[in-house]
Formats: sequence, structure tokens, C-alpha cells
Amino acid sequence: MNRAHATREAWHPQTKQDNDAILRELEAVLASPHFCNSKRYPTLLRHIVENTLSGKLDLLKERTLGVEVFDRPPTYDTNSDTVVRYTAGEVRKRLLLYYSEHASHSGIRISLPAGSYVAEFLHGPDGHIEVSDDPVLGTSQAHAGDDESHPHGEAQAPGHTALVLDATEMGRVVPGAIDESYRSMGKGIAWVALAVLAVVAAIAGGIWWRSRTVQPQSALDAFWTPVLHDQHTLIVCTGSSVFAPQNYSGVQTAGKDIDYTFVSMQIASAISQVSSATEHYGTSTQLASAATATLPDLREHSIALLGGYNNQWTLRFVAPLRFHFVEGLGTREIIVDSTHPETRWERDNSLPYSSADDYALVARFRDATIDGWVVVLAGLGRNGTEAAAQFATSPHYVQLLQDRIGGDIANRNVEAVLKINVIEGKTGAPSIQAAYSW
Repeated sequence: MNRAHATREAWHPQTKQDNDAILRELEAVLASPHFCNSKRYPTLLRHIVENTLSGKLDLLKERTLGVEVFDRPPTYDTNSDTVVRYTAGEVRKRLLLYYSEHASHSGIRISLPAGSYVAEFLHGPDGHIEVSDDPVLGTSQAHAGDDESHPHGEAQAPGHTALVLDATEMGRVVPGAIDESYRSMGKGIAWVALAVLAVVAAIAGGIWWRSRTVQPQSALDAFWTPVLHDQHTLIVCTGSSVFAPQNYSGVQTAGKDIDYTFVSMQIASAISQVSSATEHYGTSTQLASAATATLPDLREHSIALLGGYNNQWTLRFVAPLRFHFVEGLGTREIIVDSTHPETRWERDNSLPYSSADDYALVARFRDATIDGWVVVLAGLGRNGTEAAAQFATSPHYVQLLQDRIGGDIANRNVEAVLKINVIEGKTGAPSIQAAYSW
């Protein structure tokens, strides 16, 4: 980590007024968009700052934080459960983002040094050259009033040696050495030109990298990047079934007490498509059964829910959304639009299951219950779920969704209803029936 503060120094508050000033700065930070939409990150930062101010540094250890902040048992394995390390890393990044966008009116900055869970407080006036801790954000900023930070008031780019040609020195030409002088001058100008090109290239590279990381390159990136950002593992929670020949679909949802459950070929295909897509972004998948998964299992992870009526978590998470499944209608499986109650999508029960068109929900939204992103790929039947997975992992189809909604979908919750043709049990191409974002 590279920190350079020309005028800002580490500050150790001594009085109640000092502590109050830091707590006011903390509230300003936590009210920002970088923190206010989460539960974990503000909770951890507040706990760390308050205990640092109180001098209770013995409480700022990884295991203790896991127990006190994240409700882990005292004997939990910190090697396999990295919730404290992961959340602290996210807090550090968000603090850097906050201070790169907001000047501190109080002159106070809160930071969390790498490898430590003790807060550090920096104090001093803004209006100085500062190199950020984050290499992506680490561009030097020369503010007004910085003339003393570098000779002639010029800021030196980090990582580059300043090459300055003094006009008076260049004017001292020794008789008989004019050619050498011009050669030296030419070399100096060439080195300056190279230095300028290097700085321009570095700035251009930084701008390109920032645009690459902030601006998704495709609609598919825009859909998955928020979900998989800083996630080592995506939880894929799928419904499971047992045979029930008397039912329209030939199966019924498996409960917790069923030993031999299965997923259909269509659901297996959906799992494979999602796993391949997440692997492309450097994230692995962990499979979980909806029948046995608990809320603590799903918290603090991004999750993908596969299956509609055979997945209790799908039904719970989409219930508040505009498009959702209706429960309690016997054998009827229906997707409804809460804004237009007369609009509904359901399979034609007069046709054989293998020939009736299916419908599905595709949704991606941030849920406060788990403080994370949820992706729903759920059909009324198994063909719908397979088509929803195909839709959400296809650049073509996700681009159609973005065009339908209008504008970038990276920072918005999105939801769509799909229609899927089914021929002799085979899943056809999906088409968008309705879409919504918020």
C-alpha cells in the first residue's frame, strides 16, 4: 500500500470534542452511497471506530469481530470462514472510493490500514498532493496552494523521475563545445519527450482501466459484474423433485424428509450454464438444495435461485417484486403482474406437459434480508428454468433485455417475464413478454 500525505498526519484524538468530531465524520461516511445500502460494511466500520476511540483494541481481533459483529460461534474456523477479512477489505475499498469523491470538510479522514482491524485517523487541511492507497484510484491531484510541495509548484507524477531543464543552465555554452551542447540539449529534449509520453501513457492506461472496471463492456457484464464483484463463490440454490406420476408435470417438490431427490436434465443444464458463466468472471459455484438451505447459509453471499414452485427461496424472495409467482392455487402455476392484476402467465393445462409453452422469471436485485445480490432463474416448469438460465448467460438475450428496459442495467434491479416454446419436451428459444427495472 502506498500512502503519501504531504500535510495530513496520523492523529490521536485526546478530548471528547476530538472523539465527537470523528464520530460526525463517521456518520457522514456511513450516509454515503458506498455504505448506506449495506448492513455488514457500516456495522463493521462503526464497531471498529467506536472501539478504537474507546481504546478497546483487544476487541479488534479477527475472531472477536467474527463473534461480536457477525454472530459466529466462539470456536468458528477463521481459515474457512473469511467473513471478517472479506468485509474489512470491502470497507477499505469503500473508504478509498468515498474520499476520492468527497473532500472532508472537517479535515478528518478515517482509514483502515491493511492487515489491521484498528482504525486510523488522519487530520490536516485538504488542498495538498495525495496519492491514494488504491492503485486504480491513485492519481496525484495537485490542488491550489501546493507551491511548496515541489520546486516551482509542479507536482511530480508518482513512479516517474522528474526531468527539468533549467533555462539558465542551458544558456551556459562553453566556447568550442557548441556541437556537444546541442547534442546534450537534444538528448535532454528527447528524454523529456519520452518522460511526457510515459506519463501520458500511464494516465491513459489508468483512464482505460478505470473505464474498464466501472463501465461494463457488454450488457452481459452489466448483469453479472455487480453480482460477482468481490465474490469468491456464488451459491446456486436449486429446487429438487421426486417422481409423482399423478401430477401434471410428473414430479413434485421434494421435502426435507425425502432421501432420494433429483433434478431434471433441464435443471442440470441450467446449473451448467450458470457455472460456466460465473467461471468466466473468475468465480466458482457452490450447489445448495432449497429444501435444506437455511437463511444463514444464504447470507453474506450472492445467490442464484434456480426453479420456481419447487424452490421455497425463489417464492419468498420474488414475492415482493412486481412479477412474482402466486401460491395457493392448487395445481395452477401462475406468474402475475402486481401492477396489472389482470395480466398473468400460465401453462395451458389442456395440452400435454411436453407440448405446453412455459413461462419464466429472470430477475436480478439486491435484497436487504441477505444484504446481497439475488439472481432468480425460475420457470413455471423445468423448461422455463432452463430457458431462463440460457437467457441470463447469453450476450444476445441480455442485450435485448437492456434495450427493452432502456439504459445501462449495471446499477439497477431488473426483472423480466419470458415465454418459452416447448416441443416434445425440448426447450425452445425464450422471448421477453414484460420487463421492469427499479
